[in-house]
Amino acid sequence: MVEFNDQTTENTATPKRKVSDRTIAISCLAFFFGMVGMAFAAVPLYAMFCQVTGYGGTTQRVEQMSDTILDKKITVRFDANTSGGLPWHFEPVQREVTMNIGETKLIKYEAKNMADTATAGRAAFNVTPQAAGAYFNKVECFCFTDTVLKPGQDLEMPVVFFVDPDIVNAPELKGVNTITLSYTFFPIAMPAPLAANTEMKNDKSGQL
Repeated sequence: MVEFNDQTTENTATPKRKVSDRTIAISCLAFFFGMVGMAFAAVPLYAMFCQVTGYGGTTQRVEQMSDTILDKKITVRFDANTSGGLPWHFEPVQREVTMNIGETKLIKYEAKNMADTATAGRAAFNVTPQAAGAYFNKVECFCFTDTVLKPGQDLEMPVVFFVDPDIVNAPELKGVNTITLSYTFFPIAMPAPLAANTEMKNDKSGQL
């Protein structure tokens, strides 16, 4: 008669269980980091989607001006806002402009830092009606980069844009004669080198 050794069976099963647990743990970690990576990737992908389609009133960025100007007018109004406690006075220099569709225009916004320290902001933007975002083209804009203002600094910021002539062929925009371009500045952390320089200046001022 063959006798089974329970201890041998138990010892054999233990390494297998350890391997199985390790495999599950590695799979969970891989899944976790994969989801984190997808979350970070989703942000630029969503931004790219909005940029291409004009979804949510997102405007387009182009490298050259329009070569077609229609004998049809459209009015563009300008709106300005600040959010999150950013201590800036921010407004358009002019409230609206009436222009030919396809004509390139230069307008300006103005921002002033009301704080006694340097602050930084990033501009979010959109147009209404939202469907017009696919036809609102910016050649130059302060919103392409972050903005840093010194204490009390007043800055004029340009926007060069045109409305794509194809807008007249969009059924959902038929009869639309006015577009509103809106910006909202949000506070962001000071860029590292500038923040370090500001701290050094404050330290020196305190030593005087």
